[in-house]
Amino acid sequence: MSKIVIIDYGAGNVRSVQFAVERLGYKAICSNDAEVIKSADKVIFPGVGEASSAMEELRKQGLDLVIPMLMQPVLGICLGMQLMCRFSEENHTDCLNIFPIDVVKFNEKLKVPQIGWNVINNLKDELFKGIAENSYVYYVHSYYIPENEYAIALTDYGVQYAGAIKKDNFYACQFHPEKSSDIGEQIVKNFIAL
Repeated sequence: MSKIVIIDYGAGNVRSVQFAVERLGYKAICSNDAEVIKSADKVIFPGVGEASSAMEELRKQGLDLVIPMLMQPVLGICLGMQLMCRFSEENHTDCLNIFPIDVVKFNEKLKVPQIGWNVINNLKDELFKGIAENSYVYYVHSYYIPENEYAIALTDYGVQYAGAIKKDNFYACQFHPEKSSDIGEQIVKNFIAL
């Protein structure tokens, strides 16, 4: 049975991610202990909130040094995905630099934050095994990652951007799989099966 650890650094939706994993019949531990995180088979790095205070928490707990060094599959969700990037325009925040990409704010002409269901397409990678093009997933965000070479799913919200990215053992999605019904459940299941 996979040992699944959800990084609990005080940034939001840890419990809803834990429930989503448990609904699939797996056990998940929520922890901010570096040794527990390092010993996991799979790591989920969620996040809701604001980039600079989240990074401050990660630094305080020494997790800013732990996360980029992880060798097992890691899944960043929402703010977790943005923190995996080099820099966020949100309060000019230096992030973990796992992906050499900058996070930018949606243009003012759009209704921000984007809240609700939107489609993902251009799906690549086994993370989306069994998921149809243009499936609906649930988003809540004001900042986004532009389309880039690491994109494994795209979404359009006045601009085409990365709905999910991957580099080596690091996967990340801007949407919330734990709130995305059967599609999200399948994505979590695919991640655990990696």
